[in-house]
Amino acid sequence: MKMFIWNILLALVWAMLTGSFTAGSLVAGFIFGYLVLAFVARLSDQTTSYSRKIPEVIGFTFFYIWELIQSNLRVAYEVLTPSHHMKPGVIGLPLDATTDAQITMLANLITMTPGTLSLDVSNDRRMLFIHAMYIEDENALHAELKELERRVISLLS
Repeated sequence: MKMFIWNILLALVWAMLTGSFTAGSLVAGFIFGYLVLAFVARLSDQTTSYSRKIPEVIGFTFFYIWELIQSNLRVAYEVLTPSHHMKPGVIGLPLDATTDAQITMLANLITMTPGTLSLDVSNDRRMLFIHAMYIEDENALHAELKELERRVISLLS
């Protein structure tokens, strides 16, 4: 957390030095600050989790945006065509996530993805019940959701 605050401070210093407090300037300052902090950490042989976590966050963001695009296109196609290709149903996803933050983030990301909706978590927190619009292959759906869960666990651990 300390490194993140330093990164924000470096972004603000960058904006002050350039004389431009725009979003682009702050993003550029944040990136520049991150590179400076990663370089200093590498020189001092003190690699922090922060310097490893930012690339993981960026990778997760691109992964999830791609999932959103695919889901949106599939649901849009369903809405715009006269025939229905839906095979809706409810499935149970066994959870490897253990913390409340991991389970909550996974459930919210599933709900925000068009075509899926998190319904409930079992009392023992080992199963997440999900409604999906397309269940042609339940094993393939499980595999997709487990990949999302794996990335969420990695991100929040």
